[in-house]
Amino acid sequence: MEILQIPMLRDPLMLIAFSGWNDGAEAATGAIEHLLSAWQESDDDVVPVLIAQVDSEDFYDYQVSRPQIRVNESAQREITWPGTQIFGLSVPSMKRDLIIVTGVEPSMRWKSFSREILDIADDLESAMIVTIGAMLSDCPHTRPIKVIAASSNMNIAAKFELEPSAYQGPTGIIGVLQDGCTKRGIESLSLWASVPHYAPNAPSPKASLALLQAIEDYLEITIPLGQLPEQAEEWEVSVTQLASEDADVAEYVKTLEASKDALELPEASGETIAKEFERYLRRHQED
Repeated sequence: MEILQIPMLRDPLMLIAFSGWNDGAEAATGAIEHLLSAWQESDDDVVPVLIAQVDSEDFYDYQVSRPQIRVNESAQREITWPGTQIFGLSVPSMKRDLIIVTGVEPSMRWKSFSREILDIADDLESAMIVTIGAMLSDCPHTRPIKVIAASSNMNIAAKFELEPSAYQGPTGIIGVLQDGCTKRGIESLSLWASVPHYAPNAPSPKASLALLQAIEDYLEITIPLGQLPEQAEEWEVSVTQLASEDADVAEYVKTLEASKDALELPEASGETIAKEFERYLRRHQED
C-alpha cells in the first residue's frame, strides 16, 4: 500500500464498499460515491483527501478486472488500473470525521489485502468500521428497500439490538474484512441493501439512498442527499414502466407486493416513521 499522507482526523469512522460480487446494482459503491461528493456543494465545502492507494499488481488479476483506457482533457490516452483508494473526509458540522475505502473487489491474496486495510484503520485510529454491500433478492421495487444490519461484535450487536446472522455460504471481501475486525477486536457493522433481482441494471439510486439513510440512523449523522431522492423516484417509475410492458413480470411484481405487505407488521411501520422523524430532527438541529 502506498501511503500518500496521514491527515488529522477526529475519532473517524471507516466506511468500506467494493464493486463486484458485494455490489448488486452498484448500490453500495453508489452510496460511497455520493458520500465522497456529498459535502462539496454544502456550506462545509468538504473535499476528500486521498490518504493511500493499494498497489493493483499485488491483488488484481487484470484478465478478471481489466484496466480501462480513457482519453484525457489533453486528448491523450491514459490507462486506469483497478485498485482500492482510501480517502479522508473532515466534516466540520459533524462530531466525527470519515474514512472512505472504495475500489474493485480484489482477485487474490484476500488475507494480505484485509490486513493492509485493517492496518491503515489502526494507524488512523478508526473508531468503527462499517462495511456496505447490496444483494439481489425477492423484493418489490415499489416498496421501501430493506437494509439488513449485522455485527459479530457483542457491544455493537447489543447497542443496536441486532440479531446474530445465520448466513452460511460463499462470501466476498466484505465478509473477510468483517472477520478480520472480529479477530482484532475492532468494532464493526455490516449493512446490506436488498435489490429487486428483476431490476439488476445499475445504478439503483433507491438502494443507494436506503443505504445512506441506514448509515445516518446507525451512526447518528446527517448526510446531504442532494438530488438522490428525486433520482430514486425516477428509478422506481422507470422500473414500473418496464415491468408493465411484460405481463408475466407485472404479475410477479404484484405477487411480491402482496407478500411484502402481508409480512409488514404495524410495529415495523412505526419504526420507519420514528427513524424518519429522528432524521428530520437531526437535520433541523444542524440547520
